[in-house]
Amino acid sequence: MAIEIAVETPLQDDVRALVEELNATLLELTPPEHCYHLTVEQMAGDDTTVFIAREDGQAIGCGALKRHDARVGEVKRMYTRPSHRGRKIGAKIVEHVETLARSEGLKRLVLETGDRHPAAWTVYERAGFSRCGPVLDYPDSEWSVFYEKSL
Repeated sequence: MAIEIAVETPLQDDVRALVEELNATLLELTPPEHCYHLTVEQMAGDDTTVFIAREDGQAIGCGALKRHDARVGEVKRMYTRPSHRGRKIGAKIVEHVETLARSEGLKRLVLETGDRHPAAWTVYERAGFSRCGPVLDYPDSEWSVFYEKSL
């Protein structure tokens, strides 16, 4: 079946469940004080656009664009269910985030990810992101890896 990616509200039960899975996965790999989660309520804010990937109506992946000012956007809450990995869903969500950011005139995308997420690094590097030092107000930490991309 075809995978569809669309802007949706995160305030849906199946999306909440997907974000709970994401949080649990991150907490298996990173101490809680070094996890920088947005809640679904924060994801529903005016400064954030959430993309949901669905197959047969089931939420299988997510990602978001959080705007920090007129120039900088942040890639947040990227996740694909284990049952659907290897199908480039994350890459497609990143494409949607980047397309939206460009259409809004943002000049730079940044993100923070964990030091134990090599699959995520691959997605970002294939999308043209480069590693960089700490971005926004994230602390410099051994648990974090930072990326940026000029648009």
